[in-house]
Amino acid sequence: MNKSELIDAIASTTNLSKVGAGQALDGMTSAITRAMSKGESVQLMGFGSFVVRDRAARTGRNPQTGEEMQIKATKVAAFKAGKQLKEEVNK
Repeated sequence: MNKSELIDAIASTTNLSKVGAGQALDGMTSAITRAMSKGESVQLMGFGSFVVRDRAARTGRNPQTGEEMQIKATKVAAFKAGKQLKEEVNK
């Protein structure tokens, strides 16, 4: 499912127009992005959690030359599915 299909699904299950559903989806993704950029997690009960995880610095290899290189520590966005979502997927 892509973004436009998701907007259509939101509009068909709510009393929102497609424009309103698109604005609601954009607002939700913006709010999640802002919270995660501050290092906060976003928990949607029954659906899952969006969290920021730290990835440690490590040594990697340049695939072209094979020589070792240092990869800097970074933060990554992650999603952990909630119990209800897991149950629905595994039906």
